[in-house]
Amino acid sequence: MAKELKDLANREENYSAWYNDLVVKAGLAEYSAVRGCMVIKPYGYAIWENMHAALDAMFKETGHENAYFPLFIPKSFFSKEASHVEGFAKECAVVTHYRLMNDPDGNGVVVDPDAKLEEELIVRPTSETIIWNTYKGWIQSYRDLPILVNQWANVVRWEMRTRLFLRTAEFLWQEGHTAHETREEALEETARMIGVYRKFAEQWMGVPVIVGHKTENERFAGAEDTMTIEALMQDGKALQSGTSHFLGQNFAKAFDVQFTNRENALDYVWATSWGVSTRLIGALIMAHSDNNGLVLPPKLAPIHVVLIPIYKGEEEYAAAVARLGEIAAELRARGLKVKIDDRDNVRSGFKFAEYELKGVPVRLALGPRDLAAGTIELARRDTLTKETVPQQGLASRIADLMDEIQNSIFDKALKYRDEHITKVDTWDEFVKVLDEKGGFVSAHWDGTVATEVAIKEATKATIRCIPLDAEDEEGKCVFTGNPSHRRVLFARSY
Repeated sequence: MAKELKDLANREENYSAWYNDLVVKAGLAEYSAVRGCMVIKPYGYAIWENMHAALDAMFKETGHENAYFPLFIPKSFFSKEASHVEGFAKECAVVTHYRLMNDPDGNGVVVDPDAKLEEELIVRPTSETIIWNTYKGWIQSYRDLPILVNQWANVVRWEMRTRLFLRTAEFLWQEGHTAHETREEALEETARMIGVYRKFAEQWMGVPVIVGHKTENERFAGAEDTMTIEALMQDGKALQSGTSHFLGQNFAKAFDVQFTNRENALDYVWATSWGVSTRLIGALIMAHSDNNGLVLPPKLAPIHVVLIPIYKGEEEYAAAVARLGEIAAELRARGLKVKIDDRDNVRSGFKFAEYELKGVPVRLALGPRDLAAGTIELARRDTLTKETVPQQGLASRIADLMDEIQNSIFDKALKYRDEHITKVDTWDEFVKVLDEKGGFVSAHWDGTVATEVAIKEATKATIRCIPLDAEDEEGKCVFTGNPSHRRVLFARSY
């Protein structure tokens, strides 16, 4: 494990290499034999399971139900909503045949040319089309509304440049798809779900986010409005961490989903969709971790407390393990996830480094002196501090400490984020902040797509969002000097 840490790239010197090293060495994920796809290892999947459980409970509290829709979508469905197909056309994986055969020339297995599909199938990049085709059979009257459905699934978007968790050809996510009687209900749903994502990001992940609207140029393909939560990573780059889309009646009209309204007239259904993905694990890593490894918020950590015996000889080993077993039972009774590392073929120093790398919030070490004195060594992962504390009252102390660590992690990230929101009024300031400081740049923009694109081409910075709390403020666009009525947030991003 010492070698693993020694080989971990330095965060300050090479952030990208540090991130990739950390994902692999901490046992979260690795690249697979399939180009651009990843294997999520048990420890990484345990984090996703904790995210899944928390979000799923929040969705159900807001009245949503889970369902499942097909992985394959007929190509013709994508032709029905023009902006939607345009947005995803370059990322689609297409199934053209349904059978293999042995090569008559003896060169292994080949595609059977006689097994060509009459209509190609798209491996889902997102499910709006298949779901709205289905909703047509579910909705006849206003009494059938609203439909509040969520799906946990995998999707495929054929990425050319991939990075574990952040951008892979296949990833896991949830996608909510709701149908409503009125525009107002759909808009309320759009705002409600971005609020759920904000609560999850801040209260579970410990990641402060800015909520806002995407510009027309950055909206989801086929949406009338996209709301987003934007987080800031420790290298000063932004990460879009969740989106909620008001789809208007676009998909209902594309798939002819009409209902008889309360006035006994036909109307088209109003729609939303919203989603977060395993990209959140990337956000978790980049927002909190350090050169010693992962730093995980207790609410999402697979292990809250690791207990390690310190000993010489079998007698001391047996005594330490026995007492740690008693302590573990007390901790588990408090709802904590506990692991006793009683391996006798690994040195304690190796174990300390391993659990620092894995980001376990609290480490307890017990040796013969602690047994005699009724004490135990307690180490915090977030602050890398340790102290000797009484064994008496330990379970209560650690339960309270979990809340303290959760809050401490969030506060640290919030302080960094707030220190990296910079107001600028000139182009020179804009470029200087992006190059030298990073973070979010609050600047005036003239509201045109042409200017937005030109700024991106010149600096690689994009408009992350128009913040919800943005106030009207007269000014001049930093790029064109044209009139502007409010500031927006720019940043370089993942």
